[in-house]
Amino acid sequence: MKQGLSLRVSQHLALTPQLQQSIRLLQLSTLELSQEVEQMLDENPFLERTAEEAAREEFGLDAIDTPVPRDDAGEAGESDFASAPTSSAATTSSETTAATETDVPAADATEREPDWEGDGTVDMAPDDSEWGSDAPARQNNLGDDERADATELARSQESLQSFLHRQALSLRLNENDCAALRFLIESLNDDGYLEDSLPALASGLAGDDNDQFDELVHHFQVALGLLQSLEPAGVGARDLGECLGIQLRALASEDETEEHALVRKTAIAICKQPMELLARRDFKRLATLTRTNEELVRSALQIISRLEPKPGRRFVDVERNIVVPDVIVTKIGRGTNVKFRVMLNPEVMPRLRVHDIYAGALKSHKGEGSQALSQRLQEARWFIKNIQQRFDTILRVSNAIVERQKSYFVHGELAMRPLVLREIADELGLHESTISRVTTAKYMATPFGTVELKYFFGSALGTETGGNASSTAVRALIKQFVSSESIKKPLSDSQISEMLKEQGIECARRTVAKYREALRIAPANLRKAL
Repeated sequence: MKQGLSLRVSQHLALTPQLQQSIRLLQLSTLELSQEVEQMLDENPFLERTAEEAAREEFGLDAIDTPVPRDDAGEAGESDFASAPTSSAATTSSETTAATETDVPAADATEREPDWEGDGTVDMAPDDSEWGSDAPARQNNLGDDERADATELARSQESLQSFLHRQALSLRLNENDCAALRFLIESLNDDGYLEDSLPALASGLAGDDNDQFDELVHHFQVALGLLQSLEPAGVGARDLGECLGIQLRALASEDETEEHALVRKTAIAICKQPMELLARRDFKRLATLTRTNEELVRSALQIISRLEPKPGRRFVDVERNIVVPDVIVTKIGRGTNVKFRVMLNPEVMPRLRVHDIYAGALKSHKGEGSQALSQRLQEARWFIKNIQQRFDTILRVSNAIVERQKSYFVHGELAMRPLVLREIADELGLHESTISRVTTAKYMATPFGTVELKYFFGSALGTETGGNASSTAVRALIKQFVSSESIKKPLSDSQISEMLKEQGIECARRTVAKYREALRIAPANLRKAL
């Protein structure tokens, strides 16, 4: 076989480390981004946190076309970047109306652009002072006391065990009962229930010693009575019925009327019955078991419905449940002149800059090891740029969403319009995968509550007029139908489907069942009051 040389011209996608970092930062949630920033601050000496907000020009974004991820292959691992204009008002609020589309000025194309090809190096030597110079802080109408971070408030919240131990200090107990009470408090779960039985707890401590076992059970019984007398009412219960009974007995007062006392005693008797009857609201069966009438049972259930089934709920560490919005939407004006201001949440935007002293020292020193330090300096610069680009993209997508879903911000979820990722992607010149990354684990604070950006996207259902209705609006309509139904004759999925057809929305019974389950609404047979 004869050997030879040949030339072949081909195109391929190349992802530089900077572009890979940009993609990864774009899909991170607020909490993950905070962790990433802390890690980078620990690893890179050239990066520092500043109390002041750095001006946009310090990032060099006005002189560079910010790379925007564009995944033509539809896969995160094979994405290329298309240059996209960025708004110079990314860190300030922008107003959107139904009649005016968001204006995003193009970046200055005459400036030098980084070399995206090759080994990822950039033929640029920006002045280090632009990375470390001071910038005016963002003006905020809130005082320092009023800007308390929600995460810090969650961390300072007292736990259920600490709250109970503090109450136990006021009780005059001997050493054994005090130790037993302390042991039971530490054995409670997050909801305030005692999952293990007293004999099981005693056997775990006593082992094979029967005398010690009996003594421990006695002390645990005394301690359990004391525990159930503490606040919050219902703590230390072994099951739901006992928890509700403890709370009902705590409602007793000296000035209680005979009628209220009778209703409360009936409620206590109901809590001793199987909880399945209470869940089904089987008034007839409960009236028979408690030897009362249905009217009294209904009054007792009203009291039970106001009780707390999980006494320890408010003491659970709420930090993991905190949802910090990335974008804040505020309503301006009234009537036909209503507008919506879309702005990034300044509390989630990390304030970073390149350490000017270290950067200046490196610039004046070109000795041994300067190449590695120069690489770390470049990493710090790109990290700041990519974070700024992340928030730029989130703001652009949020503006487009508010523009498309203005009816939601005026009338609520019933007015939600059908929207898919492709529409926003085409409008902004991005790929659907980029929009998907932006809208995942990113939240928007609206006049109707804080919701995920993905909440505004929903499939379309056909209508009799030939238009489309959003699946989100249909789910809201189903919730409205169920909330106004008769508890004696709840609506079936078929009936709800027929009611939607009367509204001009074509929705099959199985689709109604799927939406109902997504809303966590029980079937008709479980919603019926017997």
